[in-house]
Amino acid sequence: MPSHTPVIFMLVFVLVSVSVPLHALPITKPNCDDRCGNVTIPYPFGMSPECHRDPSFAVACNRAFDPPKLFLLNNSAEITKIALEGQVTLLHPIARSCYNTSGGEISASSQPLILPPRLTVNGTANKLTIVGCDTIAFIYGKRLDRSFMTGCTAMCDAAADLEEGLCAGAGCCQAAIPGGVWEAEIELGSFLNYTFVLDFDRCGYAFLVEESAFNFSVRSLVDLEGVDKVPVVVDWVAGNGSCEAAMGGAGYACLSWNSRCESIGNNGDGYRCVCEEGYEGSAYLVDGCQDIDECKDSTLNNCMKKEYCTNTLGNYTCSCPDGYSGNGRGRSGCTMKDNKLPYILIGISCGITTLLIAAIFFYMELKRRSSKAKKHKFFLNNGGFLLQQKLSARERSPDAVKIFPSSELHSATAGFSPAMIVGQGGFGTVYKGTLSDKTPVAVKKSKQVDPTQIEQFINEVFVLSQINHRNIVRLLGCCLETESPLLVYEFVANGTLSSHLHKKSETDKKNAGPSLPWGARLRIAAETAGALAYLHSAASAAIIHRDVKSDNILLDENLTAKVSDFGASRLVPADISQVSTMVQGTFGYLDPEYMQTSQLTEKSDVYSFGMVLLELLTSRKAVCFDAAEEERNLASYFLCMLRENRLSEVVDESVWGDGNMEKVWRVGRLAKECLNVKGENRPSMKEVAMELEGMLMMMMGGKHSWSRDEGVVDDEKVGLLFDEEGLMNVVDCNGGGNGKICDGFDSSWGRFVNEVDGGR
Repeated sequence: MPSHTPVIFMLVFVLVSVSVPLHALPITKPNCDDRCGNVTIPYPFGMSPECHRDPSFAVACNRAFDPPKLFLLNNSAEITKIALEGQVTLLHPIARSCYNTSGGEISASSQPLILPPRLTVNGTANKLTIVGCDTIAFIYGKRLDRSFMTGCTAMCDAAADLEEGLCAGAGCCQAAIPGGVWEAEIELGSFLNYTFVLDFDRCGYAFLVEESAFNFSVRSLVDLEGVDKVPVVVDWVAGNGSCEAAMGGAGYACLSWNSRCESIGNNGDGYRCVCEEGYEGSAYLVDGCQDIDECKDSTLNNCMKKEYCTNTLGNYTCSCPDGYSGNGRGRSGCTMKDNKLPYILIGISCGITTLLIAAIFFYMELKRRSSKAKKHKFFLNNGGFLLQQKLSARERSPDAVKIFPSSELHSATAGFSPAMIVGQGGFGTVYKGTLSDKTPVAVKKSKQVDPTQIEQFINEVFVLSQINHRNIVRLLGCCLETESPLLVYEFVANGTLSSHLHKKSETDKKNAGPSLPWGARLRIAAETAGALAYLHSAASAAIIHRDVKSDNILLDENLTAKVSDFGASRLVPADISQVSTMVQGTFGYLDPEYMQTSQLTEKSDVYSFGMVLLELLTSRKAVCFDAAEEERNLASYFLCMLRENRLSEVVDESVWGDGNMEKVWRVGRLAKECLNVKGENRPSMKEVAMELEGMLMMMMGGKHSWSRDEGVVDDEKVGLLFDEEGLMNVVDCNGGGNGKICDGFDSSWGRFVNEVDGGR
């Protein structure tokens, strides 16, 4: 393959980096090799049972290479660096997928990363990186405490879309991974099999890589063809548990007399050993931490002269020459004996102190003015003047949005303390706060607003502040005096609908109380549908939520539903039926038609709400990669069960029974209509709300005769399933007998299929 410069040279430079030996200090056990090629092997790592601490640190040196290469013994990953500070740099293969001119996949590769005990992927130093112009990929696996999944999409229409050094979605995207990952696997897919970009790109790449080792270049689409592996930073710990639990035990790793133990994490994730201040070497060997002679290096001491420095164990002392007294440190550390110099120095010190105090007051005043100017600048940059103009026109309105000063929100959230964080998402971080009048609020620290969209942002803030619906979290105000705008909402104390439906562990199940009863679920569904219908048609400007999911439905102390998180919402003018926008949302809830066309309509919210209905019926997650293959995608699994009259096998046991069967079937059929892959065949949110309200009234003893007969999708036309590789595929719902196929997606992860038999 061709060899190109920017990416390959940079990666090769990282791959061949070598470890610098720690002076002449011992770093391994006696009679153990301390080097393989260019890599130093410090204990607790070693190449034999006598030389390593336990099998987690077993390494092997392959001398068939020149120079020899070092590998982890458990999974054969090549090691390029081992640091006593607790990191190992490994080389891991790139996952890739290439296509020919007809859109067929001609090559694909992916290799899972499985680490031995006590080794985990560094969640800060590494990033999941996707390169390609028609590529979607995600990484999933296991952490110390649970499983995880994340991913992103890289797209472009032409090579001119790419920008040097920018990895933000056009040809390249990056996603952060959590800490504590010990098993990870990458899966790639393509929306259109590279059909429209083959003239300049034919392959997609996904890899976990040390962030500082990769810099996206316009040439990356070509250069990565010649790269097989990239560096990944892995953390290691000497032992499990905390220092307190390990000390005194037979397996305690900190053996050096001059060492100390440092716990990793807040939950006893492990510990490492380090030398005390003034010592260096390996804290894992009995005599590993040796005294540093600070007197030999002028940068390690501050004595007046080298000859007046005396080394001590773990420290040093300074002295003065004859005729002088003092501590010998710094230029003024020694003074002449029996002279007036001390009095002169006192006078000078008083003068300097006075000047210093005056300088401090001057600095504080400058800082106050600078802070005020900075707040004013942020206020203008974030559209404060425009918002004030809008507010002045409605000065007497009780619904007008309040503009909070930054100091009030800083105080309300204890300085935006991490302890006050109640939620994090793609559009910002949410803090719990208490205003000066004791009102509890939720403060969202948004991502910085695009300067070209300030007017739209302010208009959306102003419109959302006018929303007054009991089932929508109300926007109380905003603060524009910070770099990132702050939005203030009413606080909803009972968590998300998702947390009530999906118990993550046995402990959660015990603490969460009984499962939601059918009546509460039906009421939550009706309230949520009513709120969305209000946004679509009753608000002052039509609003498409764009991220409807159980995580964005909050419950108050009475289990009343509150639709929240409008960070992705779009306003739709009355004369426009759809909005062209970059695809945003949550995997599993995204409208397939929106994913294909990027045309956002109110029916996109209907599809997402259909997934919420399925969660209310089943208490299952929209996508669960830990489930059996046929059950991973809730939509396809539920629709198959509905079609085969096996609904009782998938519906939550707390829902099925007590005379609820008829209502459950009606809600199931309603969810099926909402999940139709063609938006025009879905009901409106108003129709959905009316149907649910009718069922709720019947359950409460009322009457409701409305039902929706038109536009119902035949069971034969519902076939959104996963193929053997876990990708969405088209299924022949009639068994191949009459030529009809279901509306859905093919295995290219997004090519819309709508082939029908004659006349339809």
